[in-house]
Amino acid sequence: MDSFELNKIAGAVLGSLLFLMGLGIVSDAVFQHGPPKKAGYDLPAAEESAPGAATAAAAAVPLPELLAKADAKKGEGLMKACASCHSFDKGGANKVGPALYGVVNRQIGGLAGFAYSDALKTKGGPWTYAALDAFIANPKGFASGTKMAYGGEKDHTRRADMIAYMRSLADTPAPLP
Repeated sequence: MDSFELNKIAGAVLGSLLFLMGLGIVSDAVFQHGPPKKAGYDLPAAEESAPGAATAAAAAVPLPELLAKADAKKGEGLMKACASCHSFDKGGANKVGPALYGVVNRQIGGLAGFAYSDALKTKGGPWTYAALDAFIANPKGFASGTKMAYGGEKDHTRRADMIAYMRSLADTPAPLP
């Protein structure tokens, strides 16, 4: 290959690059866009509130009132995700988590045949409505060291629906507070 052939190849490459640069400059001039006058959608702004304000808002409606308005059918739908680890049938077998039939007023960590974490074994007391509410809201906060991997339900009305469903899982449901 002689130098004339190399010059033709180099000229073709450089000419193509020069053409692409020129095309970019011309297209920027023809299709010039300024910044949008209005955003396509408003971004959510961070709420400026005290750290305890969310807790105070949730505590504004007492649990007994929430349970009085709770819908067990909605709670049943919300508990479908729990069915992978818990059984809801009377006499149902323990899975990864304990069977939840008759859980209201049952002793915490007291279902025979299930290996509870030490955190729940030592917690003591019954599964009251308030204890269930606290556990569903934040299992690790209720019993630090629990084996339950559920992250918690922050919505207090959804928790009330779930508790109403668990209340219905009994031969004689526990009276509402």
